[in-house]
Amino acid sequence: MSMTANKLNFFTLLKLPAAYFCGVRTLFIDTSRCIVSVKHRWINQNPFKSMFWAVQGMAAELSTGALVMGKIKATQKPISMLVISNKAVFTKKVTGRVLFTCHDGQRIDKVIADALRTGEGQTIWLQSTGVNKDGVVVSTFDFEWSIKVKPVKKHN
Repeated sequence: MSMTANKLNFFTLLKLPAAYFCGVRTLFIDTSRCIVSVKHRWINQNPFKSMFWAVQGMAAELSTGALVMGKIKATQKPISMLVISNKAVFTKKVTGRVLFTCHDGQRIDKVIADALRTGEGQTIWLQSTGVNKDGVVVSTFDFEWSIKVKPVKKHN
């Protein structure tokens, strides 16, 4: 996979500046797993002096979306991706660093293959779990991604 943590962090700076300036950083990515880190700071806190839920969501979404982007890039085919639904559960106040990990990379291969084979849009739910420095789960996010093969443009 040509996608690296450094490339994703540069991508975040250019294309997702709100996430970048809130401290969202990719630590690791391979074909099956992506780990994204974010630390509670003044810029990403809520009025209760903990991390704003949306900042957690940005980190969690990146951990799932980076895997989808990497798989799509590897096909060298014109495929679009879009979050169409999400849900989250918050179980602990976040005041330090959180690591969001998605382990669903292998499941994405079948969905992309089905989209390429059928030409029809496909969906997949991917999960990212946020864990604090003590190993306690602080939040769990589920994102439903839509994968569609883009129509080939014909030149006259």
